Amino acid sequence: MRIANPIMSVPGAMKALLDLSEAAAATGLDGNYVELICLRVSIMNGCGTCIDYHTKLLRKANVADEKVYAVAGWRDVPYYTDAEKAGFALAEQITRVHVSDDVWDEAAKHYSDDQLAGLVIAIGAINFWNRMNVATGQKVA
Repeated sequence: MRIANPIMSVPGAMKALLDLSEAAAATGLDGNYVELICLRVSIMNGCGTCIDYHTKLLRKANVADEKVYAVAGWRDVPYYTDAEKAGFALAEQITRVHVSDDVWDEAAKHYSDDQLAGLVIAIGAINFWNRMNVATGQKVA
């Protein structure tokens, strides 16, 4: 490990991230779906710690195995709704730091403005977690 994870060692950082998650949840987004988004983004970012964490949370919540295990191939499986697919597309583009109007408009068909704001916050937060874990070499415990 390079240094202690800044999220854990910088006073107030953990609370700030937890507050972001609570704010996103308050928009009415389905919590299990947000966990699927977190899993997808963590796979994209190669954050083993978060992949492990979110997979375990989803299994504990009894989310269908198909939805958990196929999240990386969400475009090519029948397990997700159109709304979920729109959110995955948005998550991928936010993670790559480019959101096309087409992807935004499709997500906006399925989510209210508050829910879109919550998705953007949740996606931003998991990207931050991933970057802190990867940068500091965090390992699955």
